[in-house]
This record gives sequence, C-alpha cells and structure tokens, in this order.
Amino acid sequence: MNRNEVRLKGASNGAIDYDLKAVSNLESHGLNQPILRADVAGMPLEWVDYKEAARLYTMGQVAYSCGSPLYRLHGCTNAMSGQRTVLQINSIIATIGHTANPGNTRHDYIPPLNNQTLFRRDGYICLYCAHRFPTSELSRDHIRPFSQGGLDRWNNVATACRRCNNAKASRTPEQAKMQLIAVPFTPTYAEYIFLKGRRVLADQMQYLLAHFPRSSPLHERIRGWLN
Repeated sequence: MNRNEVRLKGASNGAIDYDLKAVSNLESHGLNQPILRADVAGMPLEWVDYKEAARLYTMGQVAYSCGSPLYRLHGCTNAMSGQRTVLQINSIIATIGHTANPGNTRHDYIPPLNNQTLFRRDGYICLYCAHRFPTSELSRDHIRPFSQGGLDRWNNVATACRRCNNAKASRTPEQAKMQLIAVPFTPTYAEYIFLKGRRVLADQMQYLLAHFPRSSPLHERIRGWLN
C-alpha cells in the first residue's frame, strides 16, 4: 500500500479502500493537517487526523461539515451506476453522539498543564523580559515558588526564559524585583483545544475564536494572525 492509499474499517461495510488526494489549495499541508472535530451543537471537541475523520464519515457520525476542503477520498466504483464514490473531508466536522467534552459537563474542569500548551498560551514570550524565544530556551516558572506554598497550576505559572528563571530563583517576582508583563490565566476547554493545535488553519482559528470568552487574552493575538 503506497502513501496515497488509505485502508479503513467501516462498521458494516468491511474494508474500504480509498485513494487519497489532498485538495490542491491545501496540498502543501500534506497528510499532517489536523481536522477540528466539534459536537452537533458546534462546541469544539478535539483534533483528529484524516483517517479518523474518514472513519467518522463512513460510520455515519458526521452531522455536517464546514470550513475549507482538505482531502478528497476516492472509493470504489459502483457496479450499477459506474460512478466512483468520493468523500470530501473539510477542515471542521461536527459529529453526533456523546460529546466527550469535559468543558461542557464539568464547571470545575481545568485543562491539564504542560509546557507545550503553557508556552503557546504565552506566545513563546518570556513574561519577565518580554522577548520571544524558541521552545528549547524556555522554562516553566512558578510565580509563587513551591518553597513558599505555590502550586503547579495555570494561574501560578508563567513562561520564562532560562536566564530570567535563574535570576528569579526561589523568590516571588516582588522579592526578585521582577515584573510580569501579563497576567497568567487558566484556559477554557475551547482555548485549550486551540493551544493543543499543531497547525491551525485560519478558518479553524475563527471557529475556535467564536467559542472563547470575551475576556480571553487570546482574542487579540489570533486576530493579529488572521489580519
């Protein structure tokens, strides 16, 4: 099987063979462009790859799709009509069934904290010296250190370059005479989905933006990217 052919298991159709073609205007993204999955009410759920999206289509779980076309899957030829099955996958799909969105079902839900999403939350900028750095030169700083009762939570962590983190050491910003340039915040589930995205397209950004709180600091940043 070559890289342009996909073999998927359908619920009742057995093995389904597809020849995969990326739609020309997004061909540069290849097979790695994630698709945003939402529930039938439009709430963002997760990122899926084209194989999972195709599976959802063949299982009849896609209620509707929107955004730009990403992939076109060519299936088998119908013996009676002589026409070949074509499945188009867009950048955003809404699915029926259980939402699996803890942001909707739990009011106290807090997204898991990790460096990748933390650095994206802060735009890869050190919140002390205000300079942008590559991931390898960034670290997670605890604003109130563990030694002073601080916790490993979104509201108590900031992206810091290694130099600033070492200079601050086990002190609060006030004690170290260092000032934060932004207030740390806990992302909502929709914001967290955005922060997890490896490569977010403009239409996916706009879709997610509509589900952010009005007070979200990410509004200005995303609008800047879109403009």
